[in-house]
Amino acid sequence: MSDPGLLREQRRERLFFVGLAWPAIVIVGVSAMAPIFWILGQSFQTVAGEATLGNYDKILSSGLTWSSLGTTLALSLSTLIICVVLGVPLALALASANRRVANRVLILIMLPLWTSILVRTYGWLVLLRRDGLVNSTLAWLGVIDQPLPLVYNFTGALIGMTHYMLPLFVLPVYAAMRDIDGNVVRAAASLGAGFWRCVATVILPLASGGLTSGSMIVFIYTLGFFITPAVLGGGKVNPIAIRIERTLSTFQDWGGASALGMLLLLLILIAGCMFAAIRRLAREKVHYA
Repeated sequence: MSDPGLLREQRRERLFFVGLAWPAIVIVGVSAMAPIFWILGQSFQTVAGEATLGNYDKILSSGLTWSSLGTTLALSLSTLIICVVLGVPLALALASANRRVANRVLILIMLPLWTSILVRTYGWLVLLRRDGLVNSTLAWLGVIDQPLPLVYNFTGALIGMTHYMLPLFVLPVYAAMRDIDGNVVRAAASLGAGFWRCVATVILPLASGGLTSGSMIVFIYTLGFFITPAVLGGGKVNPIAIRIERTLSTFQDWGGASALGMLLLLLILIAGCMFAAIRRLAREKVHYA
């Protein structure tokens, strides 16, 4: 049986640390929740301040809203897929490399995050335009006869978003793979499992927590992207964030913009719950395995 004195001491210690964190929790909670409740209230008001459900009826009956929703999901899913395809092999290579080499490569991977997102986005605009470095190089090599449409479209926005999110995906995946006991992998190899079988049946299941966390970061973060689609999309790519901005700047419609904001928040909450459920299922599967 547990010692009652020890339990009281542990309870007292937990209360002490909660007390230390309480001021920060209150400040962060109020700062985060107050604007959300204000936007929620605005979404149910007319311009004259009267209560109404018309803002939600207007946005849900508009084809532009559903088009923006589809564009948002397409951008987020496409960014996630590319980050998984590029990030998992990179994280695996880093986890298998010497720690000193891995740390140096990680610094290179993190370098883009030290630069303003606006600067990086306009950098991609210079690289991807019709007379930019990418098209000029491909034409010089004889690969293309006409410049490729790499900017002011979905492709340009996707490239910029992937460039921003890839480091944020690699970090948790690399951390999870680095924590895997090498003896487990060597045991699987000694029992006849080849490289790809070890990856599929040992490494990826054990790194499922990092994979889920990285995927959640990428997908949820990109749902609210604004600058990159606005610049690299050239007005042709309009996710919900851009529609919110145009609803405010063009029509000064706080009610409609707030309703769109709550729709985006609902989408984020649904995505968060889905990833949390996936992570829990993956953890239970690894535990029982």
